[in-house]
This record gives sequence, C-alpha cells and structure tokens, in this order.
Amino acid sequence: MMDEQTPGVESNFNGDADNHNDFEDRIPHLGLEFNSDDDAFSFYNNYAFTMGFSVRREFSNRNKKTGEVTSRKYVCCKEGFRAPDQRDYKTKIPRAETRTGCNAHMSIRLDREKAKYVVYSFNATHNHDLQNEKIAHMLPSHRNISAAQAYEVDLADDSGIRLKSAHEFIGRQAGGMGNLGYTQQDHKNYLRSKRQTDLEYGEAGAILDYFEKQTLENPSFYYAMQLDVEEKITNIFWADAKMIIDYGHFGDVLSFDTTYRTNKEYRPLAVFTRFNHHREKIIFGAALLYDETAASFEWLFNTFFTAMSSKRPKTIFTDQDAVMAKAIPLVMPETYHRICTWHMAYEAECNETFWIFV
Repeated sequence: MMDEQTPGVESNFNGDADNHNDFEDRIPHLGLEFNSDDDAFSFYNNYAFTMGFSVRREFSNRNKKTGEVTSRKYVCCKEGFRAPDQRDYKTKIPRAETRTGCNAHMSIRLDREKAKYVVYSFNATHNHDLQNEKIAHMLPSHRNISAAQAYEVDLADDSGIRLKSAHEFIGRQAGGMGNLGYTQQDHKNYLRSKRQTDLEYGEAGAILDYFEKQTLENPSFYYAMQLDVEEKITNIFWADAKMIIDYGHFGDVLSFDTTYRTNKEYRPLAVFTRFNHHREKIIFGAALLYDETAASFEWLFNTFFTAMSSKRPKTIFTDQDAVMAKAIPLVMPETYHRICTWHMAYEAECNETFWIFV
C-alpha cells in the first residue's frame, strides 16, 4: 500500500527546488483547467509516465444533442477488477490478474462560462507498486509507434518480412527491445489497423457510386460486398450484363487468376476469364480482395455463382495456390481443378534457375 501523499515527488528531485517546483506544475490539482478533454488526458498521461503507472479513460458523459463531452474520468489502468469469465473452467493457462481495485483518478467537467474543462476530483493514492522510469515507457498508455518506426514497419511488411522477424530486426536497430517503445502486439495491431483503413471512405463511396450508376443503366449489373466484424468493406465483386451472358455461353471452362496487383494498396485483383469461339479473351467477372484466404475465396466463388444463376463450370484453371485449392472443392465439388500451363512453365523456369545457382 502506498503513502497517502503523492509518491516519489521528493525522492525524484533530491531537494532541487527548481526541479521540484517544475514537477509541481505537472501534478493535477482541483481547479486545473484544460481547453479540451484530449488536453486533459495528455496532461494526466504525462503525469502518469513520470510517476510510473498507466492510465485509461473510464467513462464520459456527453450532451445528447451536440455530442459534446461534458465530463470524463481518467483512472489508473489497475482500477476495478476483472469480471468473472464463464469460460474459466475451460482455460488451461488463465491470464494473470492485472487489476487491483486502484482508486487513483482524475475527473474533469465542462465549465460552460469559461468554455474549459476543470478538474473537480483527483486522487493520487495507489494500492500497488509503481514502475521506475526505465520501464515506464512500456506501460500500455505510454507505448506508441513513432512516424520513423511506422515507416520501418511498413517497409518490412511491403517486403514480405514476417512480423516476428521484422519486430526483432527493428528492435536490434533500436539497441534492444527495451528501447523500442512498443511491443510485438502493438506492431501487429498497427498493421491490422492500417489494412482495415486502406480502403478509405472516399474510395468506398466512389465505388458504390459507380455501382449504383451501372445498376440504373442496366438492371442486370450485379455487385456484392463483404463486410468484416466492424462493418468495413473487405471483398468486392462485380459483373455486368455482357459478362453474365458470356458466361452462360462459354462458362463450361473457367480460368481464375489473382496475379494482377497493380493498385497502390497491393490488393489482389481477381479476374474470371475464358476464350470465346473466336479465341478472344472474355471476362466473366472481377473482384478486389482484402486478402487471399480460404474464407475470402469461398465467399468470392459463392458470390460469383449467385450472379451466374448457380451454374458451375466443368473445369477451372488456377495458379498453384494451396489456399485456393482448399476453397474450390467446398463450393464446386464436381468441378475439375487444373493448374494453368503458364504457371506450371513459370514454376519450372524458377526451379531450373534455382538449381543453376545452387
């Protein structure tokens, strides 16, 4: 149990009056004013970094009409207790309890006359040990990926380097993982967030606008979108009337290719193609995929056949993709799956080149 007074103030500054006064200015107190709730959080988080604990936002009250924050409470990350989990009896290695019911907090509310947020409640008492400044930067609310580090993470991801190897390499460049300022999970979360926001609202709106115009011009135009758990667009498929008619005539044999990746986000562009009776290449449909997983391929194939009145091809040609090969029998079990000769020749050429160098 820590002392009732704010811990570590005198010991951190060794009696230096100037430093002590400077630190006093960074300690929350009743009546302290902020221009915004974000400024208040930044102030309390900086104070928490100096003291050696992490903070989080516990709750906020908002104006129902304007959505403006009227009050908010910031607490120590060890506030409260973890709720009981009904699945605990199935857990072989339960997670360690991290909350201790700590009551340290800072609360603010909006003063409409001053148009500022004012601290009306502050408790500096913690019921747990605080961390020293050498490791405080690794606490949850203090970890962050800088712009320079984000560039390195993006570069490693674009180069195809695995997440664990990339994280270890960047850590060595920083002189050790302790100097990095973020964890491997933060690295993973950054990449996930970046991929989820790759398709921005403006781009999604432009695609929807195009599809709506095509549907008005020709009711036979077909499109479908798949959303993730956060209702963000992941996979997109479309086919116009000519594509649907062509498939009805020449859809016995189908070629499916995902090697086209010309857009800046490196999203797989999947194309369903075939030759007509004049040996001209025709397109049956196209899709922008979020990733190349079995679930994405299964959704795409099902969507394609929905647009094509459930007609399955007798034979489908693809590249040597194990994930794709896993999805095809689930959607079209009676279709023969064959490998495209171009990919077979390319693979043979790569193997031949490999053995020459070996």
